[in-house]
Amino acid sequence: MSSKIQPANGKLGVMVVGMGAVATTLIAGVEAVRKGLAKPIGSLSQMGSIRLGKRTDGKSPLIKDFAPLASLDDVVFTGWDIFPENMYEAAKHAQVLDNDQLRTIQPYLESIEPMPAVFDQHYVKRLNGTHVKKGKSKCDLAQQVRSDIQAFKEKCERVVMIWTGSTEIFLEPTPIHDNIEAFEKALVNDDPAIAPSQIYAYAALKEGIPFANGAPNLTVDLPCMIELSKQTGAPICGKDFKTGQTFMKTVLAPAFKARMLGLSGWYSTNILGNRDGEVLDDPESFKTKEESKLGVLEYILQPSLHPDLYKDIFHKVRINYYPPRGDNKEGWDNIDIFGWLGYPMQIKVDFLCRDSILAAPLALDLVLFLDLAKRSPELSHLGIQEWLSFYFKSPQTAPGLYPEHDLFIQLMKLKNTLRHIMGEDLITHLGLEYYD
Repeated sequence: MSSKIQPANGKLGVMVVGMGAVATTLIAGVEAVRKGLAKPIGSLSQMGSIRLGKRTDGKSPLIKDFAPLASLDDVVFTGWDIFPENMYEAAKHAQVLDNDQLRTIQPYLESIEPMPAVFDQHYVKRLNGTHVKKGKSKCDLAQQVRSDIQAFKEKCERVVMIWTGSTEIFLEPTPIHDNIEAFEKALVNDDPAIAPSQIYAYAALKEGIPFANGAPNLTVDLPCMIELSKQTGAPICGKDFKTGQTFMKTVLAPAFKARMLGLSGWYSTNILGNRDGEVLDDPESFKTKEESKLGVLEYILQPSLHPDLYKDIFHKVRINYYPPRGDNKEGWDNIDIFGWLGYPMQIKVDFLCRDSILAAPLALDLVLFLDLAKRSPELSHLGIQEWLSFYFKSPQTAPGLYPEHDLFIQLMKLKNTLRHIMGEDLITHLGLEYYD
């Protein structure tokens, strides 16, 4: 273990914003794994391995045994929600996990009750919160969230915050986001450019705790938040969990580019019936999600470098609210590609996925890796943790730097970052030494 990294001693507190389908699936899942009732499938931090040295060395420990990650036994949860139900009631309402499974951990889930949330229906039109904070201004609300964090800090050694709430309406940066001073003044003035997710992120970063954003909202991808993150040594990363359809795009598009196959069109449609689907039925919230989904292909395929193959792609994304499907989302893709001499071909993908089942292990990994980054002197004051791009539809990068969306480049970046902070050699996959 690198002597510079602080050990993961004591409890790691996880503060979850929005305790709906993803949050309850995460929390119930962690407890089920701790009780030996299930395996943490889908979690790279828990089940993934990492090669060290040469292939002939045969050293590939589990990531959780290699890096000083917090143990699941030391993770404790709290959070906020706009509805007052405890985690057991919320999980039953979400209908992701079956009742028999929930009953095995019912007392634990019932013990977690959400705090009142910061909420304004202007930013999420389709929800009507009843369990919400009242305040004289957005500054007052931010102070209330900071008080919640400070109270929770007394019960654990370290804290991480993660947004698993709904998609807010589409917002663009304004001058109030240019620096911390302007943002704090705008909080006092109740500026409409400050959405609830920004209030949570500001409170977290002011308290020096890492923040992850599971939705496509404009939250920490702002100059003022990057500045604050660096100042307080509270790591931040990208936004919008990469779960279903976009996950498939970041697998397939690199394959087309690797083989220099052309792409003329990619039509994507989704049906889902959970609260996320209901929120995205609002055009303003859908625009936020659409922006997050549409950028992926352009960054991976680089049409300016390969105009003959990718300059005129027709890329369409649709999301349709369909209540009977619940959390079991269906992502359908029609992909029109072309090959040698321009001959056309088609690929059809029908991914019948479970949205929260895919998202929960990503949320767990982010919490554990952000906590590691906070304890790593080389990472904590960088602000943006680009090595965590693996988990997001919209990776965050240094200003002016294009993001890597290719899933396999992202995975190499993540593992090499772990090797780097642990003092191990980076792996380039050159392999010439085997043939000397």
